[in-house]
Amino acid sequence: MQQLFKDLPGVVYEYIIRKDGSRSFRYISENCKDILGICADAFLQDSTVFRKIILPDDSIGFEETLQQSHDTHSAWNWEGRISVNGKIRWIETRSNPAPYADGIMRKGIMIDITERKIQEQQQEVRFQSLVEHLPLGIGIHVNGKLVMANEYAHKIMHAKQGDLIGRNVMEFVHPDSKPLVLERMKRVMAGETLAVAEEKFIRSDGAIIFVETSAMPFNYKGQQGVQIIVRDITEQKRVAEEIRKNETLFTQLFNNVPIAVVMLDVNGRVEMINPGFSSIFGYNLPEVKGKNLNDFIVPSELQIEGIDLNNLIAAKRVIQVETFRKRKDGHRVDVILYGMPIMIDDHAIGIYGVYVDITSHKQMEEELKTRNTELDNFVYKVSHDLRAPLSSILGLVNLSKLPGNTDDLHEYIRIIGEKVADLDHFISDVLSHSKNLKLDVKIDKIDFKNILSRTITDLNYLDGAADVQFAISVEQDEFYSDPWRIGEIFRNLVSNAIKYRQTDAGHPRVQVQISSADGGVRIVFADNGIGINEENLNRIFEMFYRATEQSDGSGIGLYIVKNAVEKLNGLIEVQSKPGAGTTFTILLPDQRASVGLVEDQKA
Repeated sequence: MQQLFKDLPGVVYEYIIRKDGSRSFRYISENCKDILGICADAFLQDSTVFRKIILPDDSIGFEETLQQSHDTHSAWNWEGRISVNGKIRWIETRSNPAPYADGIMRKGIMIDITERKIQEQQQEVRFQSLVEHLPLGIGIHVNGKLVMANEYAHKIMHAKQGDLIGRNVMEFVHPDSKPLVLERMKRVMAGETLAVAEEKFIRSDGAIIFVETSAMPFNYKGQQGVQIIVRDITEQKRVAEEIRKNETLFTQLFNNVPIAVVMLDVNGRVEMINPGFSSIFGYNLPEVKGKNLNDFIVPSELQIEGIDLNNLIAAKRVIQVETFRKRKDGHRVDVILYGMPIMIDDHAIGIYGVYVDITSHKQMEEELKTRNTELDNFVYKVSHDLRAPLSSILGLVNLSKLPGNTDDLHEYIRIIGEKVADLDHFISDVLSHSKNLKLDVKIDKIDFKNILSRTITDLNYLDGAADVQFAISVEQDEFYSDPWRIGEIFRNLVSNAIKYRQTDAGHPRVQVQISSADGGVRIVFADNGIGINEENLNRIFEMFYRATEQSDGSGIGLYIVKNAVEKLNGLIEVQSKPGAGTTFTILLPDQRASVGLVEDQKA
């Protein structure tokens, strides 16, 4: 047992307090020499030997707590400092009372807690440093009197350092807030930690300030106290009042101006929108309030622009930019955007965004620009493609007139015939394009097999047409659309498949698959021709664009195809690989619900 006690990290003892007041150690473990610096015999011979090494500042607490434990027959726990060989050590002693022959025996243990106390002191230093540097007022009061207040608390209350200590906390509470503060103090003293509350304080200079306070129970040097944390929100309250005044001044203008106006906070979140905004973009206030405006009306491709504009405006810049946004239904809206910061005392507190809808103007502008570009290209290309064969014909005519020319006139006539045919085809394409632009969509039931068969027959005169094998599969429900435009689509696709077939590898083939799909039809037109290079693929639907030098066509065919598909509210996609062929996929909606067809059916 002695060895067990010797190995314990503390001194085990039995201490007797007799009824006559005398005291003595009945037993103390031998490791007392290592921990307390006094051998066991010294303790057994002199019961006061331990008291003699307790530091004076801690001896009173030692006697008081021991006497209190003795009087109440309760467990005793004491922490204090002793001097051991000139060095200070922290000791914790615990004991429990037990009846003894002529008094009470206390069995306990003394533990060296010096390392723990050093760590606690270091933590206390760090905590005090944190408390002093936080931009919050922090204080502790015991029985209503302040026993600690950090530097920032003095700053909030406009007091000199130390002037707050010892004063009753209620001195600083405005009469309007005293009932609330008293009620909250009772709750904290009962052990409750309180959430933040807004209160009014009176500073040392008599000024009234608004603060947010939180409070929690706090043990201060063994006494029950309250820790309070205070944040001065006076300026915040003043700014809020200024905002309210400005909102009152601008409400009438905001609500009645016939354009879209939105008010954002400095982070781009919606605070208010006017009726004009709802009219243009389709959103009401509950849908967007408190949310980032960019998430609603800024298209994904313009998100960076939206963020940059907000940052510029928040940096007190007034901006004007022509751009576009999107409605709730996804449709594009072209706008002139005016952005300006909302300022109070040279501080930006929000953003005004003003949107002027210029969609109709932009559509007209873009349409005019497109038409002018097409007209320029058209005039140039038509003049070039008309003059080229005419020049060839004129050259052959002049050759035939030369004296001594023995060339075969039949060959000249054959070549002239080819050039005239080229002219005819080109003029036919131009007329087809013009017709597609001008004519309204005329709807009728579509017989795909008949249209395809007629198209293939009509183009049988083309060089190499007889070599191309066609495989046609039509499996679709009854379908209504514009027969002429459907025919033009197939005429140009079949013509291209024949012209750009591979002549040196196997048999030229064209597969056409037509099937029902989502209220319309899907047309897949695939050939095994020469294919199209990837860099040319996104330009093949441009007017007069030729993707290969092998071309002898007008360069307008696929342009006509795309325009015809768009006139029918359809979509067209293309996939191609050089040497492997080209596949066009066309989706066309059924037009039978159109007004024209309904009227025809009623008639």
